[in-house]
Amino acid sequence: MSTLPVRPNHRKNRARRILIGAAVVAAIAGFNGPAMYRYGSEQYHEYKINRPEYKAANGHWDFLDVPEKYKINTIHAALLHTGKVLLIAGSGNNQKNFDAKKFESVLWDPKTNDFKHIPTPKDMFCAGHTQLPDGKLLVAGGTKRYEKLQGDVTKAGGLMIVHNEDPDKPITLPAGTKFTGKKNGKTFVSKDPVLVEKAKKVFDKETGRFLRTEAGLGRIYVEASKSGRSYETGTEDNYRVHGLKGSDNRNVYGIAQKLALDKKDFQGIKEAYEFDPVAEKYITVDPMNEARWYPTLTTLEDGRVLSLSGLDEIGQIVPGKDEIYDPKTKKWEYTGFERRFPTYPAIFLMDNGKLFYSGSNAGYGPADVGRDPGIWDLDTNKFTKVPGLSDPDLMETSATVMLPPAQDQRFMVIGGGGVGESEKSSEKSRLVDLKDPQPRFKDGASLDKGTRYPSASLMPDDSVLVTGGSEDYRGRSGSNILQARTYDPKTGEYTRIADPRVGRNYHSGSVLLPDGRVMIFGSDSLFGDDANTKPGVFEQRIEIYTPPYLFRDSRPEIGAGPKKIARGGSATFKSPDAAKLKSAKLMRPSAVTHVTDVDQRSIALEMTKTAGGFEVTVPENRSLVPSGWYMLFVTDDKGTPSEAVWVEVP
Repeated sequence: MSTLPVRPNHRKNRARRILIGAAVVAAIAGFNGPAMYRYGSEQYHEYKINRPEYKAANGHWDFLDVPEKYKINTIHAALLHTGKVLLIAGSGNNQKNFDAKKFESVLWDPKTNDFKHIPTPKDMFCAGHTQLPDGKLLVAGGTKRYEKLQGDVTKAGGLMIVHNEDPDKPITLPAGTKFTGKKNGKTFVSKDPVLVEKAKKVFDKETGRFLRTEAGLGRIYVEASKSGRSYETGTEDNYRVHGLKGSDNRNVYGIAQKLALDKKDFQGIKEAYEFDPVAEKYITVDPMNEARWYPTLTTLEDGRVLSLSGLDEIGQIVPGKDEIYDPKTKKWEYTGFERRFPTYPAIFLMDNGKLFYSGSNAGYGPADVGRDPGIWDLDTNKFTKVPGLSDPDLMETSATVMLPPAQDQRFMVIGGGGVGESEKSSEKSRLVDLKDPQPRFKDGASLDKGTRYPSASLMPDDSVLVTGGSEDYRGRSGSNILQARTYDPKTGEYTRIADPRVGRNYHSGSVLLPDGRVMIFGSDSLFGDDANTKPGVFEQRIEIYTPPYLFRDSRPEIGAGPKKIARGGSATFKSPDAAKLKSAKLMRPSAVTHVTDVDQRSIALEMTKTAGGFEVTVPENRSLVPSGWYMLFVTDDKGTPSEAVWVEVP
C-alpha cells in the first residue's frame, strides 16, 4: 500500500477559497452595510493583488522599509554608478529646517537596504543636478530665502538696481547698505553684498568716436528699515547710497520701482558642488555666476554642463544669463548670449549636438515668455520652434521623455497643467519625431484624466512607466491619481498595471534601479484633506514598483566583462543565457526632481553572439552617447531584462 501523501488539488482548493471569500464578503456586507462591505472589498483587493498571476501580469508595489531616522522630505534623487541612490531634501520645503540650517541628504543602497546620512553644506532644496562624465553628480543652486505670502510680509521690499557710472572700477556694497529715496525720503536696507560692475564706454564702430558711457549694474534685494504699510512706494525713485565718499558718492546710486508688502518669491543661491559616489561626500566647486532656484542642468556633448533659468537672489527669473560649467576646470562661464525659459525647463541633448526644449517646465515665469517648444543651436543661439503642440497652455508640471531607443530621437510629453496654481490639467500625450526634416507634434494615446506631475521612467524592456500625478494643483481637493501604466513606443499604446498605494504630486519623481525595479518618492500636497481645510504633510514614504518581467521564471544574466567601453568600440561579456538573448542597451542613470529628468536615455547597442557570451558595440556619436557611466542591460526572447552591470564610456 502506497505511503505517499495525497497531492492536493490546488485548482479545486483555489476555487473553494475564492467561493468562500466571496461568500464571506457578501455575508459581511449583508449584515453590516456599506462600511463592512468596503472592508471586505479592501481585503479581497489585497488578496487579489498578491496573487502570483496578478503580479505576473501587472507587477507589484511595496513600501521601502526606511528606518525612522533616515526618513526625509526627498525632493531630488539620483542613481550613482556605485548602484546607490542619493536622496536630497535640503531643508525639504520646511521653513523651520531652513531657519535651523538643517539640510539633509541620505544615501540608500538598494542591494543591502542600508542607509547613510550625508553631511549637506547648503540648502539644496530646489537645486539642479546632472551626471558628470567621471561619474560624479553636479548639484548647483538651491534656496537662499523662503517665500513670504502676502499678509506675512511685514516690511516693504523688492528689487534695487544699483548703477555705477565710474568706467575705471567696479564697487562692492556690503550687506546692510542703506538706500534713501530722493523723492520719497524712505530708507531701505540691502540683505546681501552686491558687486556693481564698472561702467562701459561705448564708441562708434566706424569712426571710433566716443558716444556715451553705460552704467555698470548690480541687482540687490532691499527691505524697508521699519515695518508698516507707510513704507511702501508706488513709483520709481532714485536712491542715495549711504556710506560712500568722493567720486563714489556721485557715480553710484540706486533705482527702484515699486517696493511693497506683496508676496515675495523664493530666492536662489550660487553655490555648486560635485557629489563623489566613491568618497560619498559633497565637494565644493566654484559657484555659478548667477544665483538659481529651480534651474535645469543639461550635460552637453563635450561633457560640459549648461545651467539655465531659475529664480535669482532677488526672487526673479534669471534674465536669460545662461552659463556653462567645465568639469575639468571646475569653473563657470557665461554663454555670451541670453535666452529665457520658465523654471526647470526640460531641455535635452540631441544626437546632433543641438538642444531640444519640449515646453515642459515646473512653474515660475511669465506665461508668455520662453514657453514655446523648439530646437536650440547653442553655437549660433538660433531657436527654431516646433509646431503642433496640443494644450500648449497646459505644459507646466508635465513630464518629457526621450523614447527608446535614443537613436530614433522621438520624444513624448505627458500631461501638464495651467500656469501657476491653475485648476486645469491635460490628459494628452504629445509625440514628436526630431528626425523629421520638419518636425511637428502630434497627439498620441491619452491618459484617463488630466494629469499634473506624472512621473515617467524608461524601462529596460523599452517600455515607459508612467505613474502618479494629480488632476489639480498640488493634489488639491483630493485629486491625486492612484494609477500607473506602461507605454509601448512600438504600438503607441498605454496598458494599465497595478495601482500604486500612495498619491504623488508636487516634489515627486521616479528612478529606475539597476535590478529593473523603480523607486517612486516624494509628494507635497497643498492640503491634507479633500475639503482643503487642513495643511498638507510631505509624503516621506517611498514605494518600489516591481514590474511583471521580474515575476517570470528566470531572467538572463550578464557575466564577466570589461568595466569600460570606448565610444565606437566593442566589448565581450560572458553569459550562460547567450542563446536566448535578443537585444542590449545602455541606460544613462537618472537625476530627477519635480518630475524633470533630462539625463535618462536608452541607447540600443549592436549585439552579436559569441562562444559563451555576447559582444556589444557602442555607437560612435558623442552627442548620442555622452561620456559617463551607464547601465548595460540585455533582454531575452521573452523581453525579460537582465540585472544591469555598470560600464563606463570615456
